[in-house]
Amino acid sequence: MEKNETLQQRIKSGKIRREDVARRLAELAFGKVNDCVRLVLEDDPEVGKLDLGQLCEIKRNEKGTVEIKLVDRLRALEQLCLLAEQEGADVESFLKALNGGGENG
Repeated sequence: MEKNETLQQRIKSGKIRREDVARRLAELAFGKVNDCVRLVLEDDPEVGKLDLGQLCEIKRNEKGTVEIKLVDRLRALEQLCLLAEQEGADVESFLKALNGGGENG
C-alpha cells in the first residue's frame, strides 16, 4: 500500500498532482465492488481487509433490508475524460499511461 501512503502524504501536504487525481478517478470508474457486497452479505467480514473505496452509503432498516449506494461510475468516467482532454492527450493513451504502460522504470 505504498502508493496509498504517498497519496495520503501528498494530500496532507497540499501537493496532490494531476496524476493522483486521474488515478483515483480511474479507480472509481473501473474498480470492483465485490468487497462492498461482501460487507453486507457476510456475517462477520474482516472490514480492515475489504476495499470499500466504491462504497458511499449503507442503510439497514428494522426489517433487515439492506441498501448500499456505490460511487457513480459514469460521473467518475466523465471527469476522467475531461481531465484527459485538458491534458491534450487522447483518452486511450491517457488511460494506458495511468495503467503503467507509459511509465519508465
